[in-house]
Amino acid sequence: MIDNPEQDFVLKTVKGRDVHFVRLWFTDVLGGMKSFAVVPGELEHAFADGMGFDGSCIEGFSESQESDMLAFPDPSTFQVLPWRPESNAVARMFCDVKTPDGRPFEGDPRHVLERTVQRAADLGYTFNVGPELEFFYFKDSRGTEVLDRGSYFDLTSLDYASDLRRDTVLTLEMMGIPVEYSHHEFAPSQHEIDLRYADALSMADAVMTYKLVVKEIAMKHGVYASFMPKPLAGESGSGMHVHQSLFDEQGRNAFFDPSDPSGYGLSAVAKRYIAGLLAYAPEFCLVTNQYVNSYKRLASGAEAPTYLSWAKHNRAALVRVPGYRPDSEEACRVELRNPDPAANPYLAFAVMLAAGLKGIEEGLELPPPTETCDLCKLSRSQLRDRGVPTLPETLGEAVELFSRSELMREVLGDHIHGYLVRAKRQEWDEYQRIVTPWELDRCLAVL
Repeated sequence: MIDNPEQDFVLKTVKGRDVHFVRLWFTDVLGGMKSFAVVPGELEHAFADGMGFDGSCIEGFSESQESDMLAFPDPSTFQVLPWRPESNAVARMFCDVKTPDGRPFEGDPRHVLERTVQRAADLGYTFNVGPELEFFYFKDSRGTEVLDRGSYFDLTSLDYASDLRRDTVLTLEMMGIPVEYSHHEFAPSQHEIDLRYADALSMADAVMTYKLVVKEIAMKHGVYASFMPKPLAGESGSGMHVHQSLFDEQGRNAFFDPSDPSGYGLSAVAKRYIAGLLAYAPEFCLVTNQYVNSYKRLASGAEAPTYLSWAKHNRAALVRVPGYRPDSEEACRVELRNPDPAANPYLAFAVMLAAGLKGIEEGLELPPPTETCDLCKLSRSQLRDRGVPTLPETLGEAVELFSRSELMREVLGDHIHGYLVRAKRQEWDEYQRIVTPWELDRCLAVL
């Protein structure tokens, strides 16, 4: 007999909705979705004892001699998948991964975020996030032929994908994920759907669901959706701007101070949090921007930020204080603009929270804002000449900064930190050995 109300709800819903398969979801270290299905008769056992699987098959999990893992479904994440048939329906639950002796598995990204969120809770804070994920629609996965030539907020025949966004938003809402905005982005065939803010763990689950829904709906319409950070040369890349705030135990926004003498409406806590983001962004950049291609989006002269600055009005800054409703406590937040949608959201949210908390604990001083200078038009050498520190220029630089970071090792644990160093050094080494078409076009006929 189940005495857990959430588990009991799952069992009753499975029976009432004719659910025949329940998919247990979790991610590997890089954020790839993993899944296996159980039949309804196994659910009580899964809740009580977990479902065993071979962890050596999962990238970044474990070696074959330490491969036995258990997936424990989180009943609060149960949802029926609306794109599957209503009869013989399919549902999903996210899982926490544990070792056979019942300990949380140190390579489970969801546990890393749970642990970091708990640390914030111990300090009296709830961490809320609201990400803005951009992506592209292409004709298929074999190339980058776009569907339209639209731009920001177009609502014309140029925006061929309006129906795809509509179906995606409706599907997300059927799964209990509220959406705030959806619109065409700057580049051809580029789009954005923004999720309403929630606590970080719920949001990380929602982001993983969002990415899958976007791809499923695209496939249903016969096209391909990509979260690659920079798929088109000469066009804007795709970001995952993360709006974030801390609420205290009384439900008040710890970032808000209407009497802020600077006029930004920010509390001392918020300013130290921003200072933490700026101080540690070079060290956590490997997590928020984890691929070689991520640094094509962060290149000099691009719209994405490359320098460690903050502002209210200057969208070229790394951290921005949105000013849509300056007198609203609920709306007070900061926006981190360098992450991209290929990041693992569990790890990305964990490292930015840890950096902000570090800024609060260390009492870091916030430098003056950068409101007037459009820094994105400056090269990295020009930024250095002005004394403006920057994010890593390449994946190779990012992995070396990350490898030496005591904070990243502390937040992620030795297992994930060590894996990322090895895997990303290997990716960078492989990329450096590739001869690109750009090099051939530029050099072959003249050298």
